[in-house]
Amino acid sequence: MSALYLNRYSFHDVKLEGRRVLFHIPSSGLFELDELGGSLIDFLKENEQITLDGVQQRFDGQAASADITQTLDSFRELSIIGDEPGMPDPGMKVEIRQFPISTVVLNVNTGCNLSCTYCYKEDLAVPTKGVRMNFETARKSIELLLKEGAPNDRLNVIFFGGEPLSNLPLIKQTVEYTERRCAEEGKLVDFSMTTNATMLTEDIVDYLDSHRFGISISMDGPQAVHDRRRITVSGQGTYAVVAAKARMLLERYRSKPVGVRVTLTAGYTDVQAIHEHLKYDLGFFEVGVAPATSGPVTVFNLSSDELREVFDGMMALGRDYRDAALEGRNNGFSNMHQLMSDLYEGRKKALPCGAGVGLLAVDHDGDLNLCHRFTGSDMPRFGNVDDGIAKEALGSFLESATSRVDKGCSTCRIRNLCAGGCYHESYAHFGDPLSPTYHYCDLMREWVDFGIEIYAEILQKNPQFFKKHLSTRSVQL
Repeated sequence: MSALYLNRYSFHDVKLEGRRVLFHIPSSGLFELDELGGSLIDFLKENEQITLDGVQQRFDGQAASADITQTLDSFRELSIIGDEPGMPDPGMKVEIRQFPISTVVLNVNTGCNLSCTYCYKEDLAVPTKGVRMNFETARKSIELLLKEGAPNDRLNVIFFGGEPLSNLPLIKQTVEYTERRCAEEGKLVDFSMTTNATMLTEDIVDYLDSHRFGISISMDGPQAVHDRRRITVSGQGTYAVVAAKARMLLERYRSKPVGVRVTLTAGYTDVQAIHEHLKYDLGFFEVGVAPATSGPVTVFNLSSDELREVFDGMMALGRDYRDAALEGRNNGFSNMHQLMSDLYEGRKKALPCGAGVGLLAVDHDGDLNLCHRFTGSDMPRFGNVDDGIAKEALGSFLESATSRVDKGCSTCRIRNLCAGGCYHESYAHFGDPLSPTYHYCDLMREWVDFGIEIYAEILQKNPQFFKKHLSTRSVQL
């Protein structure tokens, strides 16, 4: 074996209690290191260039020559060592002109009966000034989905707003049309909705149940927390009505588990108390949290110290997730569950999400937006339901998004799990949707290291948990 070079950009090793786990960055795969493997990794990290003779000499008397050679061969297969020095990852160099979308988000009304202080929606309006999508626009959106999503057996339609239930007649008309057209085309279809829950009635719940909607409720926790930000247009807190409606929904709904999405804002960072209330007091199946750091009104954004507290709380919940998993239960902390899914599936992302490739959002004018967060913004549109997808423009944007040249992502150990982070988060924070979310980087690396530790322990002590609980879930926003 001639001289070999270390590729520091291909691996990250995590030291656990009595164990060593190697995270293979290019594949997002995890490998347990034996004692020799761990010692060799430590040696390699101290030497940019090695030879087989040099390694044999270093470990003479500590390991058999054949074992050393075999381990080094394995490292070479993983590109941990190679004939040339390791280089930063430039990203994919591909031409993207095919967009087999599986999901369309219909922004059915810009109007909302709430006036949540941190809302990111730039086209949001009070109920009397809301602009509703008409059926013709919705119909053309479905036809676009059927055309561009032809390779997919299953399609998804998500109703969004504003408050989507404020345009329930359109939703019902669109559901009827979509089910008929999908049956004609031999497609399966799933419907989803994110709602503030205030407009739910028993009849509406039963309707949504009969069409097997995936439902996500926006709610921020106990009353003292929820009522600070999620208020009516007239300034009244909404906890009492949302909690009552949520209990009614959870009591009647049978077709799918119901999740809740929490926006964490300045002034309250007790993630565990929020999860405890929403999961165990109200009974939601899943609880997901999203820290606010880039909203237009900076007073609501978490400070760096508060963000640190939030991540510490998330890790405490992650340990609760582990304890439940070792007993064969899912505690419903969806942030941790998603990370476990990414590690279990060995997910490798060239793009941060499916926006623009698997998903497009349609506004009330029929214009195609990168995702639901961009409707009403200054971000360029990528076609419309009449003319179709502007494939050249969208392809150029996505090709730029896959590039890691001159970005911190090129050397980051979680680049294939994060892929730069949310476009809208970057757009709101830096004014550039293609900028990595640098304000999250250190915390995200810490979060993934923590996840690897939890994943390895569950895999060692109760691997059946992953087979039972980790499965592809419907798209939720």
